[in-house]
Amino acid sequence: MSWNEMQPLLYDNTLDTLFMVWWSTFYAVLFGVPAGVLLHLTARGAILQNVVVNKVLGAIVNIGRSFPFLILIVVLIPFTRLVVGVSIGPTGAVVPLAIAAIPFFARLVEAALREVDHGLVEAAQAMGGGTWTIVFKVLLPQALPALVAAVTTTVIQLIGYSAIAGAVGGGGLGNLAYTYGYQQYETSLMITTVVELILLVTVVQLLGDLVVRRLARRGTRPSSVVRVGLRRARTEEPAAVTEAA
Repeated sequence: MSWNEMQPLLYDNTLDTLFMVWWSTFYAVLFGVPAGVLLHLTARGAILQNVVVNKVLGAIVNIGRSFPFLILIVVLIPFTRLVVGVSIGPTGAVVPLAIAAIPFFARLVEAALREVDHGLVEAAQAMGGGTWTIVFKVLLPQALPALVAAVTTTVIQLIGYSAIAGAVGGGGLGNLAYTYGYQQYETSLMITTVVELILLVTVVQLLGDLVVRRLARRGTRPSSVVRVGLRRARTEEPAAVTEAA
């Protein structure tokens, strides 16, 4: 197959891959962030400690993460058809891609929030900050670099998943490599598709690393409420030690 014949195929299927990855990432972030935050807040010793909720949600997330993606696509065919009206093509692939990505991203969010300095949370609580204040003024801003890294990892995972989805009728570069490269023995097209997937992953990783470095260099300052709480805690600590003496 000549380059002139490959070019329109590569262009169309690249757009399909980007469509699948974009929307599945969108839904992964939309539902994964709340799930990850809830996992963190309900953990043992956290501000909303609830062992039952944490264990149930954690079990759901673990099951979702352990399900082989190829089997997940097949299992979700009736649900996918119910939600979007089709079970094949880029639109049909978005549903299993998103469902596979949500638990994966939720765990990354939970891990990112766990790294936030607990002293900042205590300072916000000392100033009377409620759960929403702690989440939106402390946890998420402080974990922003790690969250961007989590999004980057999720996008790269979804690029790989989209290739698998394409091989079973999902469209995109995976479908192109399988239909033309494998079934019709177009080796040059298969190699070109693989190289393009590698380039996509590389670009996403480089962009994600760049954003993370800039956020880390700039630093994430605590909100004014938390800074006041920290200053008050430092002021009150010597007084408490004096009284105890």
